[in-house]
Amino acid sequence: MLSLKGAWSAEMPLVQDQLHRIEEDAARDLAATADEAALEGWRVAYLGRRGRLTQVLRGLSALVEEERRNLGAAANQLKQRLEDAHEAHHSALGDAALRTTMREGRLDVTLPGVRGPIGRLHPITQTLRDILGAFASMGFQVTEGPEIEWDRYNFEMLRIPADHPARDLWDTLWMDYERDGVRPMLLRTHTSPNQIRVMESQEPPVRVVVPGKCYRYEATDATHEWMFHQVEGLAVDENISIGDLKGTLYEFTKRMFGSERRVRFRTDYFPFVEPGVEMAMDCFNCRGGGCRTCGNQGWIEILGAGMVHPEVLTGVGYDAERYTGFAFGMGVERIAMLRYGIEDIRHFFANDLRFLRQF
Repeated sequence: MLSLKGAWSAEMPLVQDQLHRIEEDAARDLAATADEAALEGWRVAYLGRRGRLTQVLRGLSALVEEERRNLGAAANQLKQRLEDAHEAHHSALGDAALRTTMREGRLDVTLPGVRGPIGRLHPITQTLRDILGAFASMGFQVTEGPEIEWDRYNFEMLRIPADHPARDLWDTLWMDYERDGVRPMLLRTHTSPNQIRVMESQEPPVRVVVPGKCYRYEATDATHEWMFHQVEGLAVDENISIGDLKGTLYEFTKRMFGSERRVRFRTDYFPFVEPGVEMAMDCFNCRGGGCRTCGNQGWIEILGAGMVHPEVLTGVGYDAERYTGFAFGMGVERIAMLRYGIEDIRHFFANDLRFLRQF
């Protein structure tokens, strides 16, 4: 209990009695406060602008000077004791709350931690790595080329001059840049330009695969996108034949899909190879019966290939009488569709986590 000693004037027993009751009541009420809200109520009741002690201090002005001085000193001493008691009780409540928090909210460090979400590779990235790994195991090196390409590499040196009707096979996105009245730069339509860049930079033997993005100005549907990934392959050496080409692609197919899938080669036209072939696999959706995904053909083309045209070899300075070679190019998205049984290429770029979490 708070204590008020001495300093009481015999002339003002009523004020003395008020101060004594205030001290007793304040001590009793303070001991009963159990939280911050109750403590603040206690402070307002006794020390606030309209509190009990404040009212007593205001009433001292009616006393004579000597009595006002003596009782005023006693009242101020009581006020200081109440403020000290308030501060001490406030600290005690804070310490009690901290102990409760530490007791009830303690962390058991022996419990296993919560595993955070783990990212994963996009299915196109997974497929691309597997494709490159398959060819790397057969002795091919991986190299890359620019996505913004010169017309010279994308068309001219691949036997597709400006007036050649084969240019209609590639819906080209040209760069807004002109030189001598023509636009010589474009977003590459295939990775075949890297055939020329590689052969210009080294002598045979050559065995490379070139991954990269390609761009074409065309409408999207279940099997086509305006931006897609492609892998170009090239091998040049003495005595390379179309049998080497077929053997390489059969081995690739076996490593990627297993031996049970059917493969078909048909002649096709590409200006930079002669002869040219198309390689297709039985449709993953209908198994050759015909459906919307395969255009009711039962087969899905996955790559074009052929023997490098002698004029292409001569154009980079190779001796076409001594060296031969084969080249192929495949769409990574179509390989992924065949591997995972995906019916629509647009799923790869929709950023739907329900789809991506399956890989």
